Amino acid sequence: MDPIPEVAQLQWDFMDPIQRRYEVIRPLVLFTAGTATQRAQDTDLHPDTVRRWLHDFRQHGMLGLFPAGVTVEQRRRGPTVSEAVCKEIDRLKALYGGFHARELARILFLTLGERIDHKTAQRLWRDSPVVPQERLPLRTLPSPTAPYQMRLQVIQLSYQGWDKVSISRFLHLARTTIDRWIARFEAEHLAGLVDHKRGPKGPPRKVWFPRMVQIYHLQKAHPDAGEFRIWSLLAQPDISVRTVGRSMALHKLVYEDIPHNPRHRWQPSPLPHPYKATRRHQYWFSDGRQMDFALDGVKWWSILILEGYSRTILAGTLAPTEATWAALMVLYTACQHDGAPECLISDSGGAYIAHDFEAVCTRLQIDHRTIVSTQGESYLNWIETHFNMQAITWYHDGVAQRITSSAKTRSVGGIVIPSAWAVLRLRMSSKCMGCSMGRSAGLAPFRILST
Repeated sequence: MDPIPEVAQLQWDFMDPIQRRYEVIRPLVLFTAGTATQRAQDTDLHPDTVRRWLHDFRQHGMLGLFPAGVTVEQRRRGPTVSEAVCKEIDRLKALYGGFHARELARILFLTLGERIDHKTAQRLWRDSPVVPQERLPLRTLPSPTAPYQMRLQVIQLSYQGWDKVSISRFLHLARTTIDRWIARFEAEHLAGLVDHKRGPKGPPRKVWFPRMVQIYHLQKAHPDAGEFRIWSLLAQPDISVRTVGRSMALHKLVYEDIPHNPRHRWQPSPLPHPYKATRRHQYWFSDGRQMDFALDGVKWWSILILEGYSRTILAGTLAPTEATWAALMVLYTACQHDGAPECLISDSGGAYIAHDFEAVCTRLQIDHRTIVSTQGESYLNWIETHFNMQAITWYHDGVAQRITSSAKTRSVGGIVIPSAWAVLRLRMSSKCMGCSMGRSAGLAPFRILST
């Protein structure tokens, strides 16, 4: 005789049919021991019943243990929002039906202080029952305060989170009007909601055409009189002296028959320099300048070449004369160090228009262009500017030296202060020196080569 299984020896003291079904299929689910037929013999059940219970459990989980006549309903989650939020959703839906989800969430946060997700707001809006449309209290306001209340209502809705599109559609106002009212409130606060006076905001005009004609005739009759004198001759105390002065300035701009009124001629805007370099070694400028001193009775010349893009002195030499050999020596030194330029600008001196100089430029494929200084073309050669700036520097250095050495001076706290007579003599000598430097405008050789 076979021993009785341990499962058969157990006494089931429970009466719940769901727990009974689970105990029947539990060995097959957990231990996979035996078959449905063996388990049916142990529990005195039909094998098909055990197989059906096992199949329902594997397909539906714990819900498969319930009898066929029992319907299981899943319990819905309770509301996660307060009752005030639901009432506010109902009120907003009654007022206007064009809110979007994020706008609703923003309105609820600003009005009730409860932060909810926009998806929750959209679900509450969808599940909210439709209530009758309420009339806006703004429509029944009296006319004297209606504009102020209308603007205040717009500001309130804006600060409650309403979009400008919703405010425009709800109150039947233009977007530009809403933008203007909000800007006025942000700039002037509640004072910006009051009606503004239309028309000019400034003081009343006091100068009319008849009065301007009187000022014009007085201005012609008294050309040397100022604004105060014209005001006194006008004898009209309701306008100020400055108003008369403004009218006089306007007359000088309009009328040409007013004495002592210089007419400003129109000057055309300056044109760009024709030889302004846009890259290195595009233009070179060469010229010579005679020195202010003499060696053995001979005044030497300083001949330089200036690079037009970087304004750098490329080469220079000192020669007793501005001859062709000296100009070629400077050009040879510059080309040996930096290569040949595209174009060379010089004056029309004999050193630069010689056949030998032109032959060298042609051999090096240099576009040699000459200018005529006597015809006002000196500005085209930028090395002239360099010479002039050096002359000004040399002049100011000499002025400072004469102040500190030859003039009568006094010292206050280590600062040298010239006397009045010394400054007067210095001005007279400076005028004379300026005349001589205007003719020569030369510099010492060591100052040019050290630049």
